[in-house]
Amino acid sequence: MAEEALIATAQQGDTTAFNRLVLQYQDIAYTVAYRIMSDPHAAADATQEAFISAYQGLPRFRGGSFKAWLMRIVTNACYDELRRRKRHPQSSLEALYVEEPMPASPLNPSLESPEETVQRQELSCLLQAGIALLPDDQRVVLVLSDVQGFSYQEIAEAVGVPRGTVKSRLHRARAKLQDYLLDREELLPARYRLASGAPT
Repeated sequence: MAEEALIATAQQGDTTAFNRLVLQYQDIAYTVAYRIMSDPHAAADATQEAFISAYQGLPRFRGGSFKAWLMRIVTNACYDELRRRKRHPQSSLEALYVEEPMPASPLNPSLESPEETVQRQELSCLLQAGIALLPDDQRVVLVLSDVQGFSYQEIAEAVGVPRGTVKSRLHRARAKLQDYLLDREELLPARYRLASGAPT
């Protein structure tokens, strides 16, 4: 069944159709939430809350990009949790606990040597640490653009801001992440370091 038909059927209260939409989008929703939250448990909670909100709000969906509409709900769920955390900071013992980062799956594991796997995981950890330090609004557009490959228009719809704002936030986010990585270049796997004198 085409996505439009699934949405229309789900809007009529068919939970089977909605569950098929969940299966189609749960991975991307969780990945976006994880990259924003940097915490697998919080990301899972935000994803679950987002799908509950999406089901409740589905009768109000009026067409357009369902993916962008859903990602707006996911990012709003993440924003809500981040605001809650700022109001109720973790205790010092909780703050010491660091979750293992979500491993990035290689496109073709059979072609990757053990050393390359370790290097990819090290780079993923460093990137996630840098992403986590970005301001919330910049982190969201960076994740949607550079991790998920959304277009400017899709991000604008998902975040609810003009395309020009998306572009400026993304530019600032990339510059900050680049500075973060350059400051920690010695931690990067050798093949990702800049050659001496190479432009950034």
